[in-house]
Amino acid sequence: MLRIERKYLVPDHRLDALRKRLLPFLDPDSYTHENELGIREYTVRSIYFDSRDLACYYEKHEGIMLRRKLRIRGYNNYAEPDSRVVLEIKRKFEARQKKYRSYVLFRNVEKLLQNGDINKYIVSNRNNGPALEEASKFMYHINKRQLRPTCLIVYEREAYYGRFDQSIRITFDKNIRSRLYPAVSSLFDGEGMKNLFSNHFIMEVKYYRHEMPAWVRSVVQEFRLRNDALSKYTLGIDANREKVVVTY
Repeated sequence: MLRIERKYLVPDHRLDALRKRLLPFLDPDSYTHENELGIREYTVRSIYFDSRDLACYYEKHEGIMLRRKLRIRGYNNYAEPDSRVVLEIKRKFEARQKKYRSYVLFRNVEKLLQNGDINKYIVSNRNNGPALEEASKFMYHINKRQLRPTCLIVYEREAYYGRFDQSIRITFDKNIRSRLYPAVSSLFDGEGMKNLFSNHFIMEVKYYRHEMPAWVRSVVQEFRLRNDALSKYTLGIDANREKVVVTY
């Protein structure tokens, strides 16, 4: 099933009021942990892949409705010896999206990208068929389109689920920053990052229903938030535009 995703660019000074208004309807994601300010969050790290001519970037700018993004995603600020990362394909059609995911140990990512041996490197589970299938799709697109690591995006995420309907998810993505042409091995390296916004964060609302839940819609209207087609990947490219290298 495709999930609807709405994004809103919100000034930082409105975060406390917005959080306070929404919290009666929400429970924190169990993966978040409390920081020194008492806010529950975690760090998200993604390396996006694109072709040498930045086809994925231009598909977004040109308004192509059906798009596909490939990324490797890790969490928090450092890698443990057995840290897993996610190989992810995110397919979007207008506001609807679906993710295809498989997992690999971080220390094996570069080996997997070099030799494509999904049977050896994809982390097994009780039903590994879907994981191998998703990893096979990921490697197929990497090789077919000659995709390469293009942009590292890092941010702190407050993540919540609906208290009465856990299919609803709301996140606040803060301190969003980027760096171009990272090595896959630098997924957990925070050096040389450039901020996408000086005083804004992105709120995302995700749900499966045909319409946004009434309580969410009420808050969005109360705060006069505008749904916008925000792509962290394309914004990360734009923030470093003078460093972009396009080869045809």
